[in-house]
Amino acid sequence: MELIRGLHNLRDKHRVCVATIGNFDGVHLGHVKVLDQVKAKGRELGLPTVAIIFEPQPREFFAGADAPPRLTRFDEKVRLLRDQGLDRVLCLAFNEHLRSMSAAAFIETLLLEGLAVKHFVVGDDFRFGCDRAGDYAMLQQVGEAQGFSVEHMATHLVDGERVSSTRVRKALQANDLDLAERLLGWRYRISGRVMHGQKLGRTLGVPTANVRMHRFAAPLRGVYAVRVRLGSGEIRPGVANIGLRPTVRGTQPVLETHLFDFQGDLYGQLLSVEFAAFIRAERKFDGLDQLKQQIQHDIDAARALLAC
Repeated sequence: MELIRGLHNLRDKHRVCVATIGNFDGVHLGHVKVLDQVKAKGRELGLPTVAIIFEPQPREFFAGADAPPRLTRFDEKVRLLRDQGLDRVLCLAFNEHLRSMSAAAFIETLLLEGLAVKHFVVGDDFRFGCDRAGDYAMLQQVGEAQGFSVEHMATHLVDGERVSSTRVRKALQANDLDLAERLLGWRYRISGRVMHGQKLGRTLGVPTANVRMHRFAAPLRGVYAVRVRLGSGEIRPGVANIGLRPTVRGTQPVLETHLFDFQGDLYGQLLSVEFAAFIRAERKFDGLDQLKQQIQHDIDAARALLAC
């Protein structure tokens, strides 16, 4: 799968395709159903398939730090889209220029000149362009005149309710990991490279692999039993804390993972931390001795939950 970053990187070879557009946060089962529509139409027309995404996501641009937590970091989203068998992902920078673009200019610049779309799959409530002036009816009207067709996204239901990124996020924030898995189609995980930290875990006898979250605000907070896929592909059980680490006055969110019975250097490796079960909420302890005692309780709880 080819990742195209920005309209300026579109070439003639990228024109004439079947496309869809959205945040695709989590690439959940509802998204998969839409992507299946796109791939089926691509096969029918003999054309490549494209998913158009945004970075940052529009709500992050408008709300900043008050935006809802993401389900997936950018790299993880791209990997999930690749796994769906798409030919290309076009990532548009959501900035003031894109925000202020008129609906007509959006169609002309992106769909006609940029991609020469022949079939476009969108939600019937999809709005675009400055002040959200463009809608499904406008796309249909322009499509009839310019030679491309427009189709509604399929809706996917679980327990009689529509699957959405918001619903997945609420399940995760409630630590209902099983429901989140049923909505996503995969067990929730966070991937990232191991960075050097304060090495506090080593002084407490429980070395941890630290994944910096940077600007990613995860929907989970607390301590979890986890299964971790290492860069080698090996899967190891462990316990993880995701949060601000209030006992040591942390200010940036960090994912800290202790792998059971592991010896080795993980710095720089890409880890995928899968959340198997919730253990407890993050809290501040009176000192390192109390924290160390609680960590041992957490390890015992995780081993019992993972049966290891």
